[in-house]
Amino acid sequence: MLKKRVIPIVLLDGFSVLKTINFDMRRNLGSPVTVMRTYNTRNVDEMIILDIDASKANRSVDKFTIQELSADCFMPLTIGGGIRSCDDIESLLKAGADKISINTYAYENPLFIKEAAGMFGSQCIVASVDCVKVSGEYKPFCNGQIRYNINLVEWLQQLQDLGVGEILVNDVSRDGTMSGYDSDLARLVTENIMVPIIFSGGISSPENAADLVEFFNVDAVGISSLFQFSESTPEDCRSAFKCRDIPAR
Repeated sequence: MLKKRVIPIVLLDGFSVLKTINFDMRRNLGSPVTVMRTYNTRNVDEMIILDIDASKANRSVDKFTIQELSADCFMPLTIGGGIRSCDDIESLLKAGADKISINTYAYENPLFIKEAAGMFGSQCIVASVDCVKVSGEYKPFCNGQIRYNINLVEWLQQLQDLGVGEILVNDVSRDGTMSGYDSDLARLVTENIMVPIIFSGGISSPENAADLVEFFNVDAVGISSLFQFSESTPEDCRSAFKCRDIPAR
């Protein structure tokens, strides 16, 4: 079994860190550099940084912010937000990103995923898919809108076929709630997708993260609120993995 990863997810509104609940209610948490330095002391495997306002504002994530963060960063960085071209990707890689997360533009131009994977390698391209449960069915969610006309599993499989290296699945329905992950969604995703899955949304404790990995064999757990609003740390999650003989980085 490959070693499992614990990945903090940091959301930006341009230049400040924030945390959402159900991708709606926002709480400002201050400077991303301060957050980065805190995680540096906690032996984090890697980090995902997403500018959640970039696409709506018709801009890319600020490369100078990424340069500042990467200068203090001792871990691989996945960066996302408003990416619409290979030039955007190249600029962020030069600024210090290790991987690039693509969400909104993939819906507008799915072949961009294939182009980006071909130019930079699949290992560099992460597809980020936000989803929400509606009347018992899971649907993609993008920029505040439910994509009723898109089947979630078919969309994930299309991204896989286009060459993404891994997929970040964000559960909007449990975002920021620390109420525990959605086992039905985890099962749906892991039973239908072959590329590595980072599963995020609702993680309530290190033991809950270990449950997710043990029962559904996700490749990584994306966590935000648990690390920002409780005493739990990434090392606590890795310890919970090791107690169950789950190999962890």
